[in-house]
Amino acid sequence: MTPQDFRTAALKNLTDETGVYALCDLDGVPIYIGQSVDGIRTRVRRHLTSARSDIIANRQIDVWEIAFVWAWPVADVTQIPALEGHLFAVFDAQKPLMNGKTLTAGHLPDLPDKSIVQVIEEDERVNRLVPSVRLPRQISQYLRLVDYILTVKDAPHLKRSLSAHIARLSDYHEKFLN
Repeated sequence: MTPQDFRTAALKNLTDETGVYALCDLDGVPIYIGQSVDGIRTRVRRHLTSARSDIIANRQIDVWEIAFVWAWPVADVTQIPALEGHLFAVFDAQKPLMNGKTLTAGHLPDLPDKSIVQVIEEDERVNRLVPSVRLPRQISQYLRLVDYILTVKDAPHLKRSLSAHIARLSDYHEKFLN
């Protein structure tokens, strides 16, 4: 099965209800929090295929790094902004997110149940975790974002993503040295 075939099959297990989602890296750590009012699966598929996805087009995220998708479906779309803000605040405090904009924490009466879908095969995820594979790939991604800022768009939200990326690169660098 090709990686694309695996991802396509895995995404069928992701809800297409409205709600909030997290794109998580090879370590299972959120790198981006987003929302969808037209279906989580539909929105995540656009990210993973780079079709109409600003965070991919702007070089903020490397799809290669995404191994898991977490989803919090909600029936009431008016709850989505508060849920997205809450999750952004929680995860951004743990490790800076690649989201370009900062979201305000929202008040939640209850956190909905989370579902988790792995979008790359486990053997492939483990291979990508090897520091001598991961570090050069993510350095290249960092340079693509720098180039994009210098040649296409110099914007604060992209610089925020760049800062989040360099913080993660520091972790990859330490693993490479050890």
